[in-house]
Amino acid sequence: MKRSINAILALAISTLTATAYAETQSQEFTPVTVNTKSAQTDATGFVEGQSISGTTRNWYANEQLHRGGKFTYRKDGVATPTDRRINWVQGTIVKYNSGFTQGAVGLSTEVAAYNEVALERDRKNLASNNGGAPGTRPGAGNNRTLTKEGGDAQGQWSKLGLANVKARVSNTTLTAGRMNFSSPMVDVIGNRALPSSFQGVAIHSEELNNLAFDLGTFDRNSPRTEESLSKFRTEYANGLVETDHVYTGGITFTPFASLTTSLWATQAEDIWNQYYFGANHILGDSQVLSLNTNLNYYKTQEEGKALLGNIDNDTYSLSFGLTHQAHTLTFSYQQVEGNEYFDYLHETNGIYLANSLLSDFNGPNEKSFQVAYGLNMAEYGVPGLKFNIYQARGWDITGTHYTGTAYDVKNMDGEHHYEYGIGSTYAIQSGPFRATTVRATYTAHRASENQGDGSINEFRLVTTIPFNIL
Repeated sequence: MKRSINAILALAISTLTATAYAETQSQEFTPVTVNTKSAQTDATGFVEGQSISGTTRNWYANEQLHRGGKFTYRKDGVATPTDRRINWVQGTIVKYNSGFTQGAVGLSTEVAAYNEVALERDRKNLASNNGGAPGTRPGAGNNRTLTKEGGDAQGQWSKLGLANVKARVSNTTLTAGRMNFSSPMVDVIGNRALPSSFQGVAIHSEELNNLAFDLGTFDRNSPRTEESLSKFRTEYANGLVETDHVYTGGITFTPFASLTTSLWATQAEDIWNQYYFGANHILGDSQVLSLNTNLNYYKTQEEGKALLGNIDNDTYSLSFGLTHQAHTLTFSYQQVEGNEYFDYLHETNGIYLANSLLSDFNGPNEKSFQVAYGLNMAEYGVPGLKFNIYQARGWDITGTHYTGTAYDVKNMDGEHHYEYGIGSTYAIQSGPFRATTVRATYTAHRASENQGDGSINEFRLVTTIPFNIL
């Protein structure tokens, strides 16, 4: 641990020295004041403010396992191994938003229909992870498209992805129903053809300048590749434990234009209490040299009936990103202090850690380091075109001192792994297809025998087209 801290301090000193000659941004403190402008005052009316919009996403992924890992599919009723899996689906969202009614209390509604079509339906190509890659989490299955009991893809399916009502007073909005929600522990995950969403009640308040408040309680989630609602469970446990309620709340404080901080607490009933602190600071001028420092810290402890057993986990990441015009070089260190995985809620993006990549680098007691480079071609006359490349390594993954049964980690003793990836994104800047994005990525992950993610190569090609109807 001491060696890790020394490395972080050395990295911090070197990067701060590198930005010494950069033009610094204003660091003037901005006091918290009452927001004198009311969003509800500007309400245009239920019908007058309505809109219909949407997106359609073509999502393709080609995976191949290495070092003996296998997916499985059913052939003539027999489980058959294969080292390759292909998913190709089209996901479409059509969303209706009304405006807020006028008056002291404004009312509005949001409804979104989600539809998915499986363009690849062969059960061999849709093989599941069950019994496949070494260390693969139990019950992972095919988490890219909805499949029938026999293993074939559901050709087409639809659901109400969003369905809620909102009430607004001044700058405070209450939302009830199925909704999008974003926090470091309960966050919409949108890395498939369709995103997840959550059922419950949430409040967002911006009555103060520079200080926002959020509260939420949820009892179900709408998974990315399922038609029905599900109880919340965790991503890395045995899949058998579910919770009836998730409560979350947080504040976001921006004391300087260059510094944003947030503090959150979340309870997954009878599973855990989880606390989060995050800070992001920008120093300097990117046209000369700027430094983006990002800190994320999670504390997780068992709660109530402790259905996953005792949990005592501290996990953090610290990253430094240096930007000069088109070029960004980022160094990220991440560490887990605990004999279990750093875990988060399934069907959420509740892991705001720098090294959460194809692998989350979140094994028991794991340390990891990432180097990434990004290139923005707008500086060279091609706006919308970006490239990135990275490599990350994790080591010291050890779960031999774990005393519970919810996590399969006791056979991990000094495990290690590495991952590298390259990607390119292009966003159309004008014309009828403005804001359409095409994203291509290639990722390779290699692991020691008992590391939980196995060894795999994956290529993804994702095209997202937004549209407006009204």
